[in-house]
Amino acid sequence: MRIGALVPNSGRWPLELGIPRMAATLEEAGFDSLWVSDHIVLPQEIVSRYPFADDGRATWPTDTPYFDALIAMALIAGATSRATIGTAVLVLPLRHPIVFAKQAASLDRASGGRLRLGVGAGWLEEEFIALDVPFADRNGRLVEWIAIARDCWTGTPAARTTDRYTLPAGTLCLPTPESPIPFLVGGHSPTALRRAGRLADGWLGQQSLDALDPMALANAGRAMRDAAVDAGRAPAALQVVLRVVDSAGRPDDVAAAIPALAAAGVDEIIVNVDWEADAGAQFAAMSGTGS
Repeated sequence: MRIGALVPNSGRWPLELGIPRMAATLEEAGFDSLWVSDHIVLPQEIVSRYPFADDGRATWPTDTPYFDALIAMALIAGATSRATIGTAVLVLPLRHPIVFAKQAASLDRASGGRLRLGVGAGWLEEEFIALDVPFADRNGRLVEWIAIARDCWTGTPAARTTDRYTLPAGTLCLPTPESPIPFLVGGHSPTALRRAGRLADGWLGQQSLDALDPMALANAGRAMRDAAVDAGRAPAALQVVLRVVDSAGRPDDVAAAIPALAAAGVDEIIVNVDWEADAGAQFAAMSGTGS
């Protein structure tokens, strides 16, 4: 199983340690992939239901500073050479589709083809309101923005006119990526899982280390692959990536959970690292190479 780590792009550590330093430390420690999270703005008070808590409440302080996810990935790309780089997850409907496609292609080229994109429809209505993006249409925008990005990555996107976006004929979008950039769809709803199977290269889920549910993960992977079969796609090529929250400073607990996660069909995990401790020792404990 691949073991990835979240490079904090919010809170105190980007300001105190710097994103390039943290990324280089994690790659040197042996982590296979490096990921960032995404919020453009936050409200002073969150009213929207948070889908990853049983009570629907988001409890973190909203005055937490967030470095932009795409800029954070550029900093990571410049400080590393081996690990893949990704978003877990980017709220794609909030981004301009052509600007996003250009930024992603540029990042992929600059990193030597290491970019992977976890994307989701989003849940924080207050953020959509602040950016003047229709919250009710977020699912449709997500699907169309994925299609636009893939078309732009050919370098010569076709003209298109929809209710959401018009692109004139003769538009060039260069550079192109080194190879098609994988999309991983985030979210746990049946709609998200079907979308991952029909359109994407895999699914990016999230569970707490304190409440891991391998059966739910296995069922989610099955639902994704069933949707792929229905769409005439090859299900075996799809990946399951799991972000394991509440994992910082608990490498032994992560290591103990890996066999059950692998049996459930998880291909890769994304953990949090305790930045007060040694990153290399934490990776060694999780990967079973520690003394």
